[in-house]
Amino acid sequence: MGSFEGALIKEQGQTFAVVIVKHNYTSSSAAANPVRESFQAYFPGVPIVLASQDSRGAFRYHGRPDLAKFLARLHPSQIPWCKYSY
Repeated sequence: MGSFEGALIKEQGQTFAVVIVKHNYTSSSAAANPVRESFQAYFPGVPIVLASQDSRGAFRYHGRPDLAKFLARLHPSQIPWCKYSY
């Protein structure tokens, strides 16, 4: 059985998901898109933003530009993270 860290966020009439992944998955669309699609089963019908941390702990977001910018303005502690099991 596996697990991942993520959050389902409802903000300003938008519902979307954010999932923590390894840093290399947020480096390009070619790397991010298949990973994002793999999480769609856990968050059907909502956009998914991938989140990763670099070696200094800074977050990087990859996904719909408006959602990624919204998340970038938050401190990571403001995101309602939880552990999802599969």
